Amino acid sequence: MTTLSQIAQSQGIRYFLISFTDLFGVARSKLVPTESIDQMAISGAGFAGFAAWLDMTPADPDILAIPDPSSLIQLPWQPEVAWLAADLHTITGEPLEQAPRVVLKRVLQQAQDLGYRVRTGVECEYFLLSPEGEQIADGRDRQSKPCYDQQSLMRQYEVIREICDAMLGLGWGAYQNDHEDGNGQFEMNWMYADALVTADRQAFFKYMVKSIAEKHGLRATFMPKPFAHLTGNGCHTHVSLWDNAGQENLFYDPQGELGLSQLGYQFIAGVLHSAEALCAITNPTVNSYKRINAPVTLSGATWSPNTASYSGNNRTHTIRIPDAGRFEFRLADGAANPYLLPAALIAAGLDGIVQKRDPGVRRDNNSYTDPLPVGEATPLPKNLLDALRCLASNEMITRSLGKPFATAYLKLKHQEWNQFTSCVTPWELENTLDC
Repeated sequence: MTTLSQIAQSQGIRYFLISFTDLFGVARSKLVPTESIDQMAISGAGFAGFAAWLDMTPADPDILAIPDPSSLIQLPWQPEVAWLAADLHTITGEPLEQAPRVVLKRVLQQAQDLGYRVRTGVECEYFLLSPEGEQIADGRDRQSKPCYDQQSLMRQYEVIREICDAMLGLGWGAYQNDHEDGNGQFEMNWMYADALVTADRQAFFKYMVKSIAEKHGLRATFMPKPFAHLTGNGCHTHVSLWDNAGQENLFYDPQGELGLSQLGYQFIAGVLHSAEALCAITNPTVNSYKRINAPVTLSGATWSPNTASYSGNNRTHTIRIPDAGRFEFRLADGAANPYLLPAALIAAGLDGIVQKRDPGVRRDNNSYTDPLPVGEATPLPKNLLDALRCLASNEMITRSLGKPFATAYLKLKHQEWNQFTSCVTPWELENTLDC
């Protein structure tokens, strides 16, 4: 078997980033010289778990990040460095059950046990900002409807081109780039793949976009709602279910409504059934709830859902069926953890299949101007605290993702909420200082 040091020698790699994503979606790494990588591949790189967003204490033993050689990505903009996704283990060798990549692998094993292979694709939206992050980078990008604007897109050509060239060189199948609905906002698309592969690529994509933006003197952000008057950053996720051999798309049925099989509709029903709990993971920050249920933006639409509902090729609902054999989950935002997002989504969908849930009738209304009557669609949580309470009460999700994960995640996210509520905001000062 070819070792990582042999790969390094043949490809001119001098250093490896052994990387894991913590519960808050922060990428954590150690930079390891090629001379040490083979040993690290066996024993793992040691980290103090409390130093990252994990439910650990300073007294706990180290955790070990053991790299997955199949995830190796050589940095296109810095080819002497390669990136490796890692799985976290305890010092005694067991997988750290609260670790996001471990959680996703757990859920994918549940799918495999049922005879399914999950494939996903993601659409990661981001803003290009000034270096300080206070305003969009392009001062001329001011249209009220800037989506697909050719001039604004091409003014950022050098950044977009370098990122897209990188994805093409990595073999991701990048196929289009566009200016999105917010001023200074962009989206770049690449081909779908097995869910773990897509999650690793999404984790690397966020790092790559930020790094290349910095190289060009800019700052990139995937923050859900950095500007109140502009459309927020979504992370739309496309899902299809295949047989374990990966040969047959089990969501595809030419005779089914919109080309989707009964299995596909059961999966959708499971997602809708647990949508309120999913929000705690797919919309994981305080800021996330300024994107969903938001007031109308400068362009005239938020492009984010406000109810747990599904439709055909209609972007105002949580789930859109744009084509035969797949669906698009539009709820998630740019802060979603690349591993926890698909894990939670798949867990909910598998529950829909096992329980043979029914999604009900398709809704083709414009949810922004013609909302469904009260009782016909479940409203989404109004804030992170409500979402966390929904997650805590959803025994199926917490069981599927694992009790150690659920306990750790809920504990840390409640701490985050409490920190937020203890802050005195400029709005409060402006409106209540004279009381």
